[in-house]
Amino acid sequence: MRTIICLFSFILCHQLAISQSSAPEIIPTKNGEIKIYPVLHATMAIKYEDQTIYADPYGGKKGFEGISDPSLILITDIHGDHMNLETLNEIGAQATPILAPQAVVEKLTPAFTNLTALANGEKTTIQNVTIEAIPMYNLPEDSTSRHPKGRGNGYVLTIDGKRIYISGDTEDISEMRNLENIDIAFVCMNQPYTMTVEAAADAVMEFKPKVVYPFHYRGKGGFSDVETFKRLINVGSDEIEVRLVNWYPEQE
Repeated sequence: MRTIICLFSFILCHQLAISQSSAPEIIPTKNGEIKIYPVLHATMAIKYEDQTIYADPYGGKKGFEGISDPSLILITDIHGDHMNLETLNEIGAQATPILAPQAVVEKLTPAFTNLTALANGEKTTIQNVTIEAIPMYNLPEDSTSRHPKGRGNGYVLTIDGKRIYISGDTEDISEMRNLENIDIAFVCMNQPYTMTVEAAADAVMEFKPKVVYPFHYRGKGGFSDVETFKRLINVGSDEIEVRLVNWYPEQE
């Protein structure tokens, strides 16, 4: 009996370890701290005081265990790893404020009732968080693009003086290179859908965020080499800190 109990305890603890969210990244601010929880792929939770923002919730409710329910949801694009109906339903987001591009709003209506469309270049303030929609798209801009210009949004969030950039699915576009005063950047790099590691590093060295996290780096052929990304940044700039965190807990 003792052996069975010990085995059951081991299995239970192992299951809990798999389902629990990663430890948050801590970003100090003037009046407190921002906690950023990497969840999966492009999915994260951003917590500041009593506000909790989910970005591109994907992968099911279990990835958010231990994290407060969202006070706001940001969605970048219509693809299933960003606008994921199963996850939105599991977390009970039908009446949660959702900020998204028009293409997403059209797909979520009428099942989700608290939708706000934000187009590239527009900004709004919700719960003392300023959110600006930034273009995200593939190059070249032609009929084969998986991410045409204007359909999806990257975002810049300003929280207690800190500017946080979430790239969405983009390539090395001028609108990203022209960003200014970014404190924290989350930059995608997966082939053939977004940027190469080399293109992402070159763009980051142009707009110079204080801290950059590679994310959304699982592509058609597997995982992009984020260690090479970090090395390229370290060689090219002593002003940018690269932080590597695990966006794919199922691979542990």
